[in-house]
Amino acid sequence: MSTAKPQIPAATAGVSGGPSGSVTSEMLGAFAPNRVISPNALRIIVVFQVAVLLLVWATSSYPFLPKPMAVWGAFVDLWSHEGLGQELITSFLLNIQAMAWATLLSLVLAYMTVVPFFRPIVTAISKGRFLGMVGLTFFFTLMFTTGHRLKVSLLVFGVGVFFVTSMIDVVTQVPKSKFDLARTLRMGEWRVVWEVIVLGRADAAFDMLRQNAAMGWMMLTMVEGISRSEGGIGAMLLNQNKHFRLEAVFAIQIAILIIGLFQDYAIGLAKRFICPYADLQLERR
Repeated sequence: MSTAKPQIPAATAGVSGGPSGSVTSEMLGAFAPNRVISPNALRIIVVFQVAVLLLVWATSSYPFLPKPMAVWGAFVDLWSHEGLGQELITSFLLNIQAMAWATLLSLVLAYMTVVPFFRPIVTAISKGRFLGMVGLTFFFTLMFTTGHRLKVSLLVFGVGVFFVTSMIDVVTQVPKSKFDLARTLRMGEWRVVWEVIVLGRADAAFDMLRQNAAMGWMMLTMVEGISRSEGGIGAMLLNQNKHFRLEAVFAIQIAILIIGLFQDYAIGLAKRFICPYADLQLERR
């Protein structure tokens, strides 16, 4: 009687039994497409890449690239003597206010596309993403008299046109089967919109918010340069750039990056707690 040889599963082929062999196999597998690696292997890769980046930065001979210690010294000086912390708070509150208005208006406009009458005007608003902000500054200045309102309006427009475009795609890509399922539960059409689009796609709305919120920080320097009455991190960055203090420019940019990463993480955390089972909400009924 012949016995078949046991076959090694493809997922475990080439992996040695010891822990060190497993880690080595995962590190080598990180260079192959469509491979899944453990969190520990990913942490090792991240630490290695950050270390290489810092080493290249510290040893670079490029004359216009300030060294890490010079950037750190500029950061300490800006924080201690030039009010970097207060300027960050000012810009952060401005960005939060603008994002709140942009999110509210964009969601309302995108959800209005379920009514055929409003689709052309909402589509036209989404095309505003092709307009240059410089050419619109004069009209916004005439419409909004104070510097704060001007900055908020520019940020809302700059982020909102992209947010509306993203949310229109979210609304139009809802499967027809979900609408049919809601109708079989004897829901009216407005109840269908609430359950299927507003609640059922709330997780996608958070994803679009994360993607578009970063643009607010990218536009901050421009809008705070237009109106410097309230200060802000953008006005400080322009001043340091004007005097060619590159180490201070790098310090401010890194500070903005850290705040932006914190904001992105907070939005992701809010999504996890507010709508962890958004896709299953309708099916539970």
